[in-house]
Amino acid sequence: MCGRFVQIIDIEVFVKRFGVNRPAGSFIESNYNVAPGDHAYVITGDKPNELQSFQFGLTPSWAKKPMYLINARAEGDLNSQNDMNYSGENGIARKPAFRTAIRSQRCLVIANAFYEGPAKEKLSKPYLIRRNDEEVFSFAGIWDTWVNDKTGEISNTFSVITTVANEATQQIGHPRSPVILDKKDEKRWLDLDLPIEKVLNLLKPFPGDLLKTEAVSIQVKDPKNKSRDLIIPIDENKVTEFDVTVKKDLRLEGMGSGKRKPNTPEQQGTLF
Repeated sequence: MCGRFVQIIDIEVFVKRFGVNRPAGSFIESNYNVAPGDHAYVITGDKPNELQSFQFGLTPSWAKKPMYLINARAEGDLNSQNDMNYSGENGIARKPAFRTAIRSQRCLVIANAFYEGPAKEKLSKPYLIRRNDEEVFSFAGIWDTWVNDKTGEISNTFSVITTVANEATQQIGHPRSPVILDKKDEKRWLDLDLPIEKVLNLLKPFPGDLLKTEAVSIQVKDPKNKSRDLIIPIDENKVTEFDVTVKKDLRLEGMGSGKRKPNTPEQQGTLF
C-alpha cells in the first residue's frame, strides 16, 4: 500500500528534474501528507512536457460514482500472499479498472517521500521513507478521466502502482511497496508506444538500500494534518498513541505547508 506521500512544490526543481515546462497560472501548494482526494502534480504520457494537477484516487471512466482507487497492484489478482520473492505474471493488465490505463494512460507521480507502517499497526506507527540519492523521484502511476453524469464535472484522477515489499518496507513489517522508477526508465514509462510486455517489466521493487526509513509522528494518520513537522524524525522508542515526542533539531529549508478539504470516509481509498 502507498496511501500517503509527500510532494514539496518547487517548480524550478520539477522543470529541471523532469524536463517539463512551467505550468501556467497558479501553483498548487506543498503537501506533506498527500491523502486520497488531494491533488498533486503528475506527468502523463500524452502530455510529457506538462505538469498537471490530478486527484489522488483513481476513478475509472466507466464508474457510476467515485471509487478512489489509490493503489493498483502490479500482480493484479495474483500473489495474494504478497510473497516478496514472487516472480510470476504481472496481472494488472487484466484488471478491469486498470487494463486500459496501464496500456495508454500512464503517468509519473512526483514525490519527495512516502509514509508506510507495519501491516498490523499501519499509520498508528508511521515511517517516512525517502530516497537517499535523490530529493525528488517518481512513482509509476496510471490515470483516468471520470465525468459526473449529474453535474458534468470532469475529474482527472490517478493511482500509484504497488508491488511486493522491498528490503525497506519489509524491515518495518509492511508487505507491499510502491513502484519507484529509476530516472532512466521514466521516459520509457511515459512512452505510449512501448509494448505492454516491456511496460510490465518496469513494475519491480525498488532497491531497499537506496531508501532511508525514519519513524515519524502519529499525526500523519489524520489526513487533515499537512504540516512540514510530519516529516521530522522522532525517537520511536518514546512514541505512544497519545504521547508523541518530536525532535526539533532537523533544519528544513524551503518547505511550505499545504491545504486540503476535509476527507469523507469514502475518500480513504480502495486497494486492488
